[in-house]
Amino acid sequence: MLIEHPIALDLHPALRLRKTKPSQHVIGRIEPSCQLNSGRHRACACLKLRIHSPSTTTVTATSPLAPTRQHILSEATALGATGQFADALALLAPLVGAKATPEDAEHADALNLAAMCATGVGQPAQAQALWLRCIQAKPDFADAYLGLGAMLATLNQLAEAEAVYGRLAAIRPDDADVHSNRGIVLHRLGRHDAAQAAYRVALALRPDHVDANYNLGIVLHEQRRLDEAEAAYRTALAVNPQFAKANNNLGNLLRERGRIEEAEEAYRQALLAHPQYPEALNNLGALYRALGRLREAELACRLALQIRPAYADALNNLGCVLTELKRLPEAESAYRQTLALRPAFAEAHYNLGCVLHALDQLVDAECAYREALRLAPNRVEAANNLGCTLLAQARLPEALAAFRHALTLRADIAETHFNIGSIVKELGDPEQAEAAYRGALALRPDYGDAKFRLATLLISMGRFEEGFLLYECRYEMAGFAHHATQSMLRCPRWRGEPLAGKSLLVWQEDGLGDMLQFGRYLRLLKAQGAAHVAFACMAPLQRLFADVDGVDAVLSHDDASARAGDFDCWISALSAPLYLGTTLYTIPPPLCITLAPSRVEHWRARLAVLGAGHRVGLVWKGNPKHHNDVHRSLPLLNTLAPLWSLPGVKFVSLQKGAGEDEALSFPASLPILPLGADLEDFTDTAAVISQLDLLICVDTSTAHLAASLGKPCWVLLPARDVDWRWMHGRDDSPWYPDTVRLFRRGLDEPWVAVAERVRQVCAAWFGV
Repeated sequence: MLIEHPIALDLHPALRLRKTKPSQHVIGRIEPSCQLNSGRHRACACLKLRIHSPSTTTVTATSPLAPTRQHILSEATALGATGQFADALALLAPLVGAKATPEDAEHADALNLAAMCATGVGQPAQAQALWLRCIQAKPDFADAYLGLGAMLATLNQLAEAEAVYGRLAAIRPDDADVHSNRGIVLHRLGRHDAAQAAYRVALALRPDHVDANYNLGIVLHEQRRLDEAEAAYRTALAVNPQFAKANNNLGNLLRERGRIEEAEEAYRQALLAHPQYPEALNNLGALYRALGRLREAELACRLALQIRPAYADALNNLGCVLTELKRLPEAESAYRQTLALRPAFAEAHYNLGCVLHALDQLVDAECAYREALRLAPNRVEAANNLGCTLLAQARLPEALAAFRHALTLRADIAETHFNIGSIVKELGDPEQAEAAYRGALALRPDYGDAKFRLATLLISMGRFEEGFLLYECRYEMAGFAHHATQSMLRCPRWRGEPLAGKSLLVWQEDGLGDMLQFGRYLRLLKAQGAAHVAFACMAPLQRLFADVDGVDAVLSHDDASARAGDFDCWISALSAPLYLGTTLYTIPPPLCITLAPSRVEHWRARLAVLGAGHRVGLVWKGNPKHHNDVHRSLPLLNTLAPLWSLPGVKFVSLQKGAGEDEALSFPASLPILPLGADLEDFTDTAAVISQLDLLICVDTSTAHLAASLGKPCWVLLPARDVDWRWMHGRDDSPWYPDTVRLFRRGLDEPWVAVAERVRQVCAAWFGV
């Protein structure tokens, strides 16, 4: 599973619309605007009014009304400067009138001031009409273009704003600020090449223009022209070292380029210039998380949230950090708070799904992944993880559909091919499973899980040569016990070299059943000419293997590890089929077990209490620590209740550990003898099995013991994740010919139905 946790970075913190220098006339100013998060522009520049004194007007004796006009302009300017826009607008009304007049050219100052005041009282339509009158009457009146362009940009009427700035650039071709502002509008329109050209015109006029350099850096950054973007950011910072947003963006760029130390320093410089800068703190937290400095990452995110409690990106990032700290309930809370602030935040839904999945809240995880996909239909990780959630719920066809959909989004994700292989294998199509696993390995040749699954699949299909060769990959996989064995044992691993005259340590690194199945190779290894073969195994096996042909000594793991340097080489029993060239048709006979006569006699007396009748041994649970125990073990002994109706059949419980007490609580009327608690090791178990007619069990070590003894053994196999040793699609076993019979559970078949099938076969077998 591909479980991955994305972080929304403040990639482009600001698309800044900067004012031009004020003229002698009243103009509108476009101030720095919004924050841009996750690479999306959300510019909503605020239009602010700055009222300046009107230009000087010459008064002559032939203009008796001029002092009155000048007085009106001065009074309106003063009112506007103090925010009394309605009063200023009312005062200007006699001068500007309600519609265009031949005198508009003379009243350009008044029209411009009135337009500014109209914006101040929230009447943009009136403001636009006044500015258009001013421009129509006086086409070269730059302040009107400045005000109109600023207002249109604020209202997000970007095409109209760009046209205004285009005309202004023709009027003031040498004004760098005009070209810079035009570039910002073009950028917001998505016309990146044109925006870049406008910024470059501004910089040709004024190379040290901070905003033009910074905004050029943003455009180049978005176009992935990272060398040029870095140069632009650094030029802006050379002019203004305290430009926090430029440092923050530079940090993002450096992090993308893998220059982590420089990125960290850029974020720190941003925070030195602007300590209350939540975006920089959030990005620093993301950097620390990527470096594994999780405590520092958590602190940075929490500081960002202290400054801005409703900062959804920082909450999402905090959730990612808490997830990696394994504080999953806290992470869940952080993601839910994120979604309360921003319900359409696809990444937070995805991340919430990952946490819920890890908490085994599969239905809720499924809902979270589906919502992430609704909001971001191309999010392949969400499609893949949805498949994993459905697979965990045993909804295999739906899971397969989800994984195949993920491949339509992106075909080069090895994990998705692997997951498809796992499902089609469970659905009984090993050829498709093989193709899927090979597809995963083609994309990632070092994909250990895919190699291991392909190995076991091929073995289950009888293709031993390639299968057992690939099975050696377990020594390359850090999560496997086999990987640790190599560093633990101070002698070389045997790989088929001549053994004549050498000492060989056979090391148990797999389960008890594995050793019983592959213990057959001990005598073959000895037959290779080995002077001394020692078998290191767990305590329950030691007494049984002491008398096995080919074994010179049986050791505990501690003793063997301490003496490993005394051996020429070591091997796992499960590697022997590869190096001894076993094929499906040359499997050696099972392990030959020597029964201890004293233990046989001891258990004969115990079994005598059953009286006459067929004796059937039962084992209904395996080791609860086994990865597939939830599927391979029966929920209760009474799942086998159909067997109780078999006339004249007596049952013996060989169950040890989990489930052992269930046999003790059965009514006396049921002929079942509980012996599990009294079985010390496999020597005892073998002695009991030798006196039974049949063993019925789940997939556990007792099955291999009974089959090695030549006792009929019926194995109940799970519907999912059937162990490779039982092969594919068979009801017998080439490892135990004429001994083992397999009862495979169907995908939707209840265990009790399997038990009924066993009962029917058993009745016919015993003739009862």
